[in-house]
Amino acid sequence: MTLLLAKLLLAPLLVIGASLAGRRWGPRVSGLLVALPLVAGPILFIASAEHGVRFGAHAASASLLGLAALAAFVVVVVKTSHSRAWLRVLAAGWVVYLTVALAFSAVTPAPAIGLTIASSAFLLAGLLTRSQRPALHTRGSAVLPKWDIPARAAATAILVLAVTGLSRALGPSVTGVLAPFPVSTSVLAGFVLVQHGPRQVGELLRGFLRGALGFAMFCFLVAVLVVPLGAPAAFAIGLLGAVLVQLVAHLTVRPALATVNAPE
Repeated sequence: MTLLLAKLLLAPLLVIGASLAGRRWGPRVSGLLVALPLVAGPILFIASAEHGVRFGAHAASASLLGLAALAAFVVVVVKTSHSRAWLRVLAAGWVVYLTVALAFSAVTPAPAIGLTIASSAFLLAGLLTRSQRPALHTRGSAVLPKWDIPARAAATAILVLAVTGLSRALGPSVTGVLAPFPVSTSVLAGFVLVQHGPRQVGELLRGFLRGALGFAMFCFLVAVLVVPLGAPAAFAIGLLGAVLVQLVAHLTVRPALATVNAPE
């Protein structure tokens, strides 16, 4: 029960923090932050606690293939966001994600192979969604309704409950590939599309792709370490690895931040 409550609290708090960061520094930084494994991480930890560390290792390995499906989701959302019909855009992304993820659930490669597939998928997605326009450097000065942030947090919590229920109903064989389901990413992309438009959505998701390599490192480290070290140590090391990769990604966007903060 404590782990379930933590999962339901961490994901909305992540969306709130990413939303506020996006208002201050732009959508790329918001996407970078939401790429942290604070939704999939608790799901995998609970799986390890309920079914044992070998189950957790298998699920973490499968999650790497789920990340490849997540990359496909990003490409679909960016490519269809010009319609501005947020529900249709997200539904198309979800269908593609589930199709790819469930197809991958039939196989579980070694963690190193899964990491290679996930990283390659993110890099390919970055190429397919690359923008020829200069990055946006706006501060998001539009006046937003008071219910904006609470609505984002509530939507995230609802989606987390839905994904958790779905993964349990389908059983352990698909738990891993469903763990990276784009919960927070969908919430942020939907709100950004409605409030700011498709170009901002592209910036958000390109930032997400930059940080998603940390997500892949987290899953890889958990898959490799959870059996010999146990769940607490493996997940702590995995989170540290994700943060370190995120730090590298953050350093690569520092020039953009400097431009944002430069006086006009």
